[in-house]
Amino acid sequence: VVGGKVKKPGKRGRKPAKIDLKAKLERSRQSARECRARKKLRYQYLEELVSSRERAICALREELEMYKQWCMAMDQGKIPSEIKALLTGEEQNKSQQNSSRHMKAGKTDANSNSCEYSTWDSLSLEE
Repeated sequence: VVGGKVKKPGKRGRKPAKIDLKAKLERSRQSARECRARKKLRYQYLEELVSSRERAICALREELEMYKQWCMAMDQGKIPSEIKALLTGEEQNKSQQNSSRHMKAGKTDANSNSCEYSTWDSLSLEE
């Protein structure tokens, strides 16, 4: 007797309901099927992620190799045609930007034109 109440022997809480054994096994099988399907999807996702990262790594390695070749060529005093194209493209963009800035500012005098040069502009474009 505890606190005026009679204590019953056995487990506390709810009594387990009588569950059909066949239904319980079927639910367990269904749960296992769903678990395997989720696992399969997770592995497929991870495989796709790995393959996309591997492709990105290959592309970056190719780009790095290209830059190494450019550096070796420039060390020999040659400027690769790709860099020439980049430089001429930058110069055209800068001249367009400068002309639009001057037009917006109302500067139409030929003597007022100024150019912004980068460190690449000092390189010779001849091989």
